[in-house]
Amino acid sequence: MTYKNISYEKKGSVAYVKLNRVEAGNAINRAMADELAMCCESIYQDDDIRVTVLGAEGNSFSVGEAETDLSAPRIASNAIASLKCPVIAAINGDSTGPGLELALVCDLRLAAKDARFGFPEVSQGFIPSGGGTQRLPRIVGRGKALEMILTATIIDADEAWQIGLVNRVVSPDELTSEVEQLALKLASKGPIAERYGKEAISKGMDMTIGQGLGLEADLSFLLHSTKDRTEGIIAFQEKRTPEFKGE
Repeated sequence: MTYKNISYEKKGSVAYVKLNRVEAGNAINRAMADELAMCCESIYQDDDIRVTVLGAEGNSFSVGEAETDLSAPRIASNAIASLKCPVIAAINGDSTGPGLELALVCDLRLAAKDARFGFPEVSQGFIPSGGGTQRLPRIVGRGKALEMILTATIIDADEAWQIGLVNRVVSPDELTSEVEQLALKLASKGPIAERYGKEAISKGMDMTIGQGLGLEADLSFLLHSTKDRTEGIIAFQEKRTPEFKGE
């Protein structure tokens, strides 16, 4: 599949997706959103892919508002949210508006030190429409999310790290290598266990503690019937690195 607004490459068990509307600051429009949806569907169906990295070409991750089609941010965010494998956001530059919403959907976020983050929408008379009002408070807390969204404040990478918006801040020239190392580390773990861990946390956030504990127990029980679980035990006993096959 050839894309015009994104690029896609598969390296071993890692999928690399990059936003590629450099001339528009990688702003999300309907064409980009539709391509992300198609790409993510392909990734979802490929059982060999254990990790997905979402990055961007140029100097910005994604800035600017969604253009004429206000459904574009939701389509883009839902595409990333549909992935069962861990998703890393490689935030190489400013991430604002729908671009920040897209980063929030990812499971882990690594940012270049010169990146900035924010939701400028209220300054223009509207609010985030691709999940920002719901995902941001779940990550940084209600108070900070209200401050960022209602004041349209743009924060730097260091503050983003301090409030838990990003997992790690690195120099721009180290971002690619840091992300690749993290992706390979994730890819070396049990893929079924990682999918279930992601599911337990994501779904559990919207459950009562009792329901969440029940979900965790059910998924843990299912893991005990997998070949990967047996391989993990044998590898531990033999003091070697396990060779997980996703079975």
